[in-house]
Amino acid sequence: MLRVAVVGSGPSGCYTAQSLVQQDPDVLVDVLDRLPCPYGLVRYGVAPDHEKIKSLQNSLRTVLEHERVRFLGGVQVGPDGVPAVRLRELYHAVVYCVGAATDRRLGIPGEELRGSWSATEFVSWYSAHPDAVADGFVLGARTAVVIGVGNVAVDVTRMLARGVRELTPTDMPQTALTSLAASRVTRIHMVGRRGPSQARFTTKELRELGTLPDTQVTVDPAELDLDPDYGDPSALPAAKRRNVEVLRGWAAAPAPSGRHRIHLRFFLRPVALLADGDRVGGIRLEHTAPDGQGGVTGTGRYEEIETQLVLRSVGYRGVPLDGLPFDPEHGTVPQVAGRVIREGGPAPGEYVAGWIKRGPTGVIGTNRPCAKETAASLLEDAPALVRRNVPDDAMPALRAQGCTPVEWSGWQAIERAEAELGASLGRGVVKLPDWESLLTAVHGGAPPPGA
Repeated sequence: MLRVAVVGSGPSGCYTAQSLVQQDPDVLVDVLDRLPCPYGLVRYGVAPDHEKIKSLQNSLRTVLEHERVRFLGGVQVGPDGVPAVRLRELYHAVVYCVGAATDRRLGIPGEELRGSWSATEFVSWYSAHPDAVADGFVLGARTAVVIGVGNVAVDVTRMLARGVRELTPTDMPQTALTSLAASRVTRIHMVGRRGPSQARFTTKELRELGTLPDTQVTVDPAELDLDPDYGDPSALPAAKRRNVEVLRGWAAAPAPSGRHRIHLRFFLRPVALLADGDRVGGIRLEHTAPDGQGGVTGTGRYEEIETQLVLRSVGYRGVPLDGLPFDPEHGTVPQVAGRVIREGGPAPGEYVAGWIKRGPTGVIGTNRPCAKETAASLLEDAPALVRRNVPDDAMPALRAQGCTPVEWSGWQAIERAEAELGASLGRGVVKLPDWESLLTAVHGGAPPPGA
């Protein structure tokens, strides 16, 4: 049997495992994850009110319950866990599907002030990621500025404007729900440095802003007119054209007034966060203009917005993996067709898929063909890979490395605990928000070993 470790249980990891077992009946796959919970960004990145997208977990579950696939959570790969070189000794091949683990920075003065967060941190908090920072995002804030015009920016804007009635049926952790219910944020500015025709949000996500109860959405017609493709969007791709049509409608007739006001702003570049003591008190923005080559240039005109909360949503970035080559310019592992490249040639038995392979691009479905390509390369290499002896079962060696793998039954125990928590609160399923509660659930209510 060809024994493969897939590191990461998000969509790219699950699709890789699925492609392997579908194409070869002699493959056994261990899907390893640092967390005790599977599904990656589907669990910890999709907004809680997007139940249809979150239901993708059901198809990923089918992969992880396949008879030749085994989920092993709680397995850290790297210096604080199983070294990559050791993992390579335990399996014929290792596929890294670890995504892009950090956010891009703005690189402007004041970025480290209290009240300045990455959107990733905010999403992790309301999604109950066990590594999320403590509560306090909206505490004392009346106005928020979201920097970025992609789907994540739309998500966090929507979460700030949602009411407790809409959020209660979701799986949002109770602490986040309580905090957002008490939020005093009523004005939200979503800011992009380029024009509407270059925004990265999808039309479906954009339109949702206009359906929020008690919320008004406004767009400045003068900013839209700066976009050379706005006046005649017929040459734009269909998705971009639909975005422009939605924005044009709001510019002509803003959504009805309400307690929350969302201002969609374009051609504004953040240049500094302004301090009020040790926290954010405002943001300084430079007006930009199209440069005729698809980019923008500064105009030397500025404006300031008073704000107590800034959420930066300007993209994700991959981080170096211990024991693997890394391209710092692109934030990816050098590869060809999924094969890791070392010293100019493919490294036997080492592969990548997903964002760490191609960068943080595409939607969830984009990971399927990406994973399929990597799986095809691995299976093409299989005759040479299986010549090397590896253990029949890596579990004893993983435990010897100090890991306590959480198997599928442990994950099912977490699911039961989250259902019970929700029932006790008069809600549906409610996520457990921290390591202690997750591991206590795994061990049947008893403290985990060593706790």
